[in-house]
Amino acid sequence: MALPPVSLHPVDGAVSLELLRGHLDALVERADVPVAFGPEVLEAADRAAASWREDGIERVDRTDVEFVTLDPASSTDLDQAMHLERGGDGRGGYTVLYAIADVPAFVALDGPIDAEARRRGQTVYLPDRRISLHPEALSEGAASLLPDQEAPAFVWRFTLDAQGVVTSTALERAVVRSRAQLAYDAVQSDLDAGRAHPMMTLLMEIGDRRRALEAERGGASLNLPEQEVIADGGSIRLQWRAPLPIEDANAQLSLMTGMAAAQVMIDGGAGILRTMPPADDASVRRLRAAARALGQPWGDDVPYGTFLRTLDPSVPRHLALLNQAASLFRGAGYLAFTGPEELPADETDRAQAAIGAPYAHTTAPLRRLVDRFVLLTCHHLLAGTALPAGLRAALPLIPEAMKETSGRAGTLEREALDLVEVLALAPLVGRELTGTVLETREATEDRPATSLLQFDEPPVSRLAEISGEVGAVVHVRLDGVDIDARTTRFSATGAPAAGRTADETADAS
Repeated sequence: MALPPVSLHPVDGAVSLELLRGHLDALVERADVPVAFGPEVLEAADRAAASWREDGIERVDRTDVEFVTLDPASSTDLDQAMHLERGGDGRGGYTVLYAIADVPAFVALDGPIDAEARRRGQTVYLPDRRISLHPEALSEGAASLLPDQEAPAFVWRFTLDAQGVVTSTALERAVVRSRAQLAYDAVQSDLDAGRAHPMMTLLMEIGDRRRALEAERGGASLNLPEQEVIADGGSIRLQWRAPLPIEDANAQLSLMTGMAAAQVMIDGGAGILRTMPPADDASVRRLRAAARALGQPWGDDVPYGTFLRTLDPSVPRHLALLNQAASLFRGAGYLAFTGPEELPADETDRAQAAIGAPYAHTTAPLRRLVDRFVLLTCHHLLAGTALPAGLRAALPLIPEAMKETSGRAGTLEREALDLVEVLALAPLVGRELTGTVLETREATEDRPATSLLQFDEPPVSRLAEISGEVGAVVHVRLDGVDIDARTTRFSATGAPAAGRTADETADAS
């Protein structure tokens, strides 16, 4: 169930964008994250944007196919476009054409744009700005699958049976032209009103089939509400936002493509997989114990993906369990190999455990470095052509580049969101707030008890030096805020009756 948007400023006004920018400028300056592109990179991007048609690559003309994109309304770096049809196998199946931006058409291996992209690793998203992986001439221009613009793309063709199982896979380089730039919120509204774009209705149907297959193979997702930063004139506000059903259906296409790409590379003996180990026994035991304590027992014969799908994040004790379940989703990394002998013999070591299958990042090349190399590798393998020496030499280097750059980008993004939270709380010093306890740590000789609290209004999550029962709703007073240190201080003012969670308290009233 989607959570209603929660305004950051019901009384006191939003966070000033001007004030926020000043603090973010200081964060970015201290961070080891490249911001401006050098003149050589910008010049190379401009040349590539103007000359991609003359690069000598053979492409199929698919401009007659009615592709559409589906993204947040404000997106301009559009990596994917889709065209969906019924009857893929003649027995009630589907045909999916999935176009992915052909970034390699603009970024020559070992050229200046490639070198800069390896230094950046990914696009960094901050509340008031975006630090792009590629120059704007590419990421928001010639390489983006913008509506009514002819652009080069890798086009995956999947045939699915009536249950959504992929029965055939093909990949070609093509020229495409998207017909429409659709936005999640508007599409979901149209679906709810029964007037949706026909392709979006079909996307929901395919998404349902793929979710059922995900459950069968033991895949899992957390489905936690996301903290979203909203620009509102000269201000910034936050809201909790649960993913819409159409977003989940769209994600299933991306997952399907990543799984297909992984299998292509495993069969071909070269590539880069996105891996994650299975949850360790200790984490599983902790989550089972927490589930029992919160009155939501997890049966021994129930896969964790199935259990997580029974939890509703709008219920406080379920929200706490989902937050603790994050401990099951750790250790993700990349596995590069240039020969079949380099693949782990244990298939578990090749898989992404949360997905429940081998998987590869391949659908966001405008925003993530590794996808460009996966696309190129898959195209050569499916075409039966040898991997170029430069590509083969690059594959083992990309995992370390992704690890290093992801760490830097993740730190900056967390610090920026932390800053927005503190600024949002600053006008509320001295007031009582109500929050759900997501995690708690008992006091020791060296430190006091602490609890992680998620508040609805303002929509932030903060640590407080209080003792709380996981899943309970507690009342705290905000005693102080230090914007420069990005810290807050709370004290307890009250809580529900001992041993009762928020929904139990509501049932009793």
